[in-house]
Amino acid sequence: MRPLLCVQVFVCCLSMARPFCPSQCTCVFHGRTDGTGTRSVLCNDPDMSDVPVNVPVDTVKLRIEKTMVRRIPTEAFYYLVDLRYLWITYNSISSVDTASFYNLKVLHELRLDGNMISVFPWESLKEMPRLKTLDLHNNRITNVPNEAIPFLLNITYLDLSSNKLTTLPSDLMDIWPPFNGAPMSHNVSQKVVLGLQDNPWFCDCKISKLIELSKMSGTPVVLMDQFMVCSAPENLSGVLFQRAELDNCVKPSVMTSATKITSPLGSNVLLRCDAAGFPTPTLYWDKSDGSLVNNTVQESPGDGVRWSIMSLHGILHKDAGNYSCKAKNVAGNAEAAISISVAGALSTTILPLRPTVEPGSTSQGPTFTPSTDTSNSLVTTSTVLPKTSTAVVTKKPKTTTSTSLQKGPLKQAKAQQGAGGRKLAADEKSKKGDASKSVKDLKIVEETVDTAVLLWRADGLPNDAALTVVYSPYDEDDSKRTMETNAGSGKVLLEGLSSGIRYSVCLVAKGSAAGKDPCVDFYTLDNVQDGGQSRLFNIVSGIACALVLSLIALLLYKIIHLYCKGSGTALDEEELEKDSYVKFETISMKQRTLNSHPTEFWVRRATTESERMLLCSRSSIDSQMTYKSDSSRCEYLC
Repeated sequence: MRPLLCVQVFVCCLSMARPFCPSQCTCVFHGRTDGTGTRSVLCNDPDMSDVPVNVPVDTVKLRIEKTMVRRIPTEAFYYLVDLRYLWITYNSISSVDTASFYNLKVLHELRLDGNMISVFPWESLKEMPRLKTLDLHNNRITNVPNEAIPFLLNITYLDLSSNKLTTLPSDLMDIWPPFNGAPMSHNVSQKVVLGLQDNPWFCDCKISKLIELSKMSGTPVVLMDQFMVCSAPENLSGVLFQRAELDNCVKPSVMTSATKITSPLGSNVLLRCDAAGFPTPTLYWDKSDGSLVNNTVQESPGDGVRWSIMSLHGILHKDAGNYSCKAKNVAGNAEAAISISVAGALSTTILPLRPTVEPGSTSQGPTFTPSTDTSNSLVTTSTVLPKTSTAVVTKKPKTTTSTSLQKGPLKQAKAQQGAGGRKLAADEKSKKGDASKSVKDLKIVEETVDTAVLLWRADGLPNDAALTVVYSPYDEDDSKRTMETNAGSGKVLLEGLSSGIRYSVCLVAKGSAAGKDPCVDFYTLDNVQDGGQSRLFNIVSGIACALVLSLIALLLYKIIHLYCKGSGTALDEEELEKDSYVKFETISMKQRTLNSHPTEFWVRRATTESERMLLCSRSSIDSQMTYKSDSSRCEYLC
């Protein structure tokens, strides 16, 4: 009776027991009428310096707020397997361990805002596969690495506002519409909320997608604050994202050489695509199944331009499909697709078996050996030549009912078979070795500005043997062009050439040894119209030069003439001055008796030097001739 009473008391105490609550925390159980419920724990003691370790295991929501906790240790909450909401806000946390959130498989919401976190362990998010809300605002985070992007795919609420971010990975925006290529959806449950305001953003091409997103409306990605502002560079400081215009930031564009190609089985295919954008985009090829194509070559001839060539050698049916050339830079992505189809079938040869019996053999049945006479044998072949297609031709053998058995020892048949095989292999090797030697007398005739005719002579090749003409400007292998022809044609017209350029052309036969194909170089003619314009320009220039030289010579002559004339004028003026004084004469009223003409009243006499000086001083336009007596002095008139 007494043991039974003890058991009853123990059960009653067990039913009345409650989980232990930390001394600095408050535990609240939210029960329901059916006896179930959830437990939340609030720890907000200002004197708390460590994360509590004795939180009830059935806790669903844990809040640690306004405490002195400075770090979150490793596996601090590993035993809280039912924890869905973890708020560690407005504390002094500066260190978070990579394994701090270990075993939080059902955590839905993590808030660490209002702390001093400068580096967040993004890889720790893989321990929280159901996390939807991540709040890190009002911290000191300076960088979001590329490694964090895969862990943010399922986040629908990300708040990084009020940190020290200056840029973001260019691929971060690609995980959300519209940059990931997913169709636009207006379903509220599929919305993604981003808080990126109040950061010192450096507005350049790396955050061009974020700037573009701020200018959009009706997108699945919602910004908490669309009026974000650039802090740098200086020319964009204080400018809203919606009004920012970035320099040297251009999305890539892609152009391919073709969109659909049908190629014969076993041929070689070269696919080229060109991309433009700034910064210079990178190029890569992949198939429709997502697998990357490695046999590619690419080059960037200048800033903002890049080209890539993908090669497929001996194409098979498995190589058919869609190939995409994709270009990418920090401003965006672009791609172009090329569809490849393969025509033709593989070559097969079937040798029939003939029954033979070895003399002296005791076997009951005949022995079958391959026939060496293929004239009437069953041979099924399908031959595919580059750029041509041939149907499968089947020749039926003649059937005989003769029961005669082929005579001869089995060893002799085997020896003949081996000799025939070695001869066939030697012939095939000789055929491959002499394929390039069968094309002779390769030459270029009838060169024009943009065309040329290639002639050759093919000895030892069938008329329908496929030949490939490969031509390009000299030493410019990246711009090769090809033409398909046959050996019997003997010539081909090369079109689309540039004038005055040196070209190199080679004739490639199937099965020829690499590097032994016959080649020839030639020059296209200069453009006649351009030459006429050049000559006309030279003539006009010559005439102009002649005129200019003539004018210069004339000017020099005038200058010399004026100089010489100036010297002569000075001498003439001196002589004129002397003569002018000599020609002045005096006038007197005295009658001279010796005059032959007594009737003349006026007389003339020669003047002396002193009289000339006096005459010049008294002469003027106002002088008047005055009549005077004989005793008066004579007046002089000029």
